[in-house]
Amino acid sequence: MTTRYFEAPDYYEPAPGDPLSVFLAGGITGCPDWQAPAAEELLDVGLTVFNPRRRAFPIDDPAEAPRQIAWEHHHLHLADVTLFWFPADQVQPIALFELGAALGEDRHIVVGAAPGYPRRLDIEHQVALAGSTRTVHASIADVLDEVIAHAARAAMVPIPPPAADAD
Repeated sequence: MTTRYFEAPDYYEPAPGDPLSVFLAGGITGCPDWQAPAAEELLDVGLTVFNPRRRAFPIDDPAEAPRQIAWEHHHLHLADVTLFWFPADQVQPIALFELGAALGEDRHIVVGAAPGYPRRLDIEHQVALAGSTRTVHASIADVLDEVIAHAARAAMVPIPPPAADAD
């Protein structure tokens, strides 16, 4: 089976026929690991996932920060969809910067911010001012649902019908 999960610093090499790819943008430092369950759900429906959260980041190696930044920049622009999730725990200035950049580019993005996220109002207004009709979702489940629905509409992932009740 072809690997469809790419965690920094491992690079993805696109191939013809690959499924839609999703970059998991949002909080890492000081935030819960929301990426693991999100990646699992997206992989379960056949998508390719780019996860910037490393299992073990070598914080004492000064060469790793530029390597991480380069990996994120490359995969943010390679992904078919960028999923932004802002958990309530931290402000996440780099993710806000990446969202601002994505709003100014022709990329498909899906955005969500937890109700307790301290800059949620800013995100809602920035998304609106960018001329976007995107919804800023209040749950990671809703963000994932939109990504999966987009993949199905794009005919890049066959979404199986719900299982019939066996009476």
